[in-house]
Amino acid sequence: MPVLVLDAGNALFKFPTAGGEPTEEARAKLLLQQMDAMGTSAMAVGTRDLVRGVDFLRKHGKVANLKLLSANLLTKEGKKAFPASTVLTAGELKVGVVGVSPEGGVGDAIGQPPIPAALAEAKRLRQTEKVDVVVVLAALPHTMARQLAQQGEGVDFVVQSGDGRGPGMASKDGFATLVPPGERGRQLARLELSVNGAGPFADLSTVSRDQERLKMLESNLTRAKERLSATKDETSRRALEESITSLETQRATVQKALKGGATGSARTHLLSYTSLGADVPSDAAVQKLVEAIEPPGSAHH
Repeated sequence: MPVLVLDAGNALFKFPTAGGEPTEEARAKLLLQQMDAMGTSAMAVGTRDLVRGVDFLRKHGKVANLKLLSANLLTKEGKKAFPASTVLTAGELKVGVVGVSPEGGVGDAIGQPPIPAALAEAKRLRQTEKVDVVVVLAALPHTMARQLAQQGEGVDFVVQSGDGRGPGMASKDGFATLVPPGERGRQLARLELSVNGAGPFADLSTVSRDQERLKMLESNLTRAKERLSATKDETSRRALEESITSLETQRATVQKALKGGATGSARTHLLSYTSLGADVPSDAAVQKLVEAIEPPGSAHH
């Protein structure tokens, strides 16, 4: 199965402003190197990535695979601080990835309004690059990322970072699906896509819940009809008939949702998480590099 590794940003520094820790630069450099080593293709530039400024991030972000992205971030000279997007391939799938940063002062850069910048870049990727899927890596507050998903015509997924939110459900209440990627490296979010046709993506977890609900409704309908056929009392019959009508209405609603969801030709997604706790063994070589910067028992370990 082809895999793309992406990061929504806010990954490099513990705090949004310089904390004066002697190891913070070394830690950020190591994170960039290891993100690249594990095949991360793109990262949005967030507030916690610009603690040492644009020049620091540009210099140490020049690694083999990792592309730093921001469609709305300008230097103090008014020039684009980073590329707006990149086009990646996963098997035969062509994926457009856009990065956006917060609005206002971000380190020594200025963030322009992120939603118009993201939508303009998504439109360009669709029209010019002919991508199959558009993912926006949004290093934004959750409320802003949600607005982007709601307005995101041409965007399939918005992956958000910045609020310290843990695992959650993928949600769609507009054009795009908003994905919580986990909190500060404590979880690994896995978004599995099946692209067998055109149209919007259906959430397989929702489809599974709807299928179970349909089974329950069918069972309740069968029992209600059996009770109706055996009941002679008119008051009881009217109550059962009303219940059957309500159950049939609910069944039709669920059947409609399933018909518009994961059919044989629909595009689907499924979000899951791996928690990186004590039960997940550390890589010994990487552990040595970490301990060289933050020895066990130190204040910053």
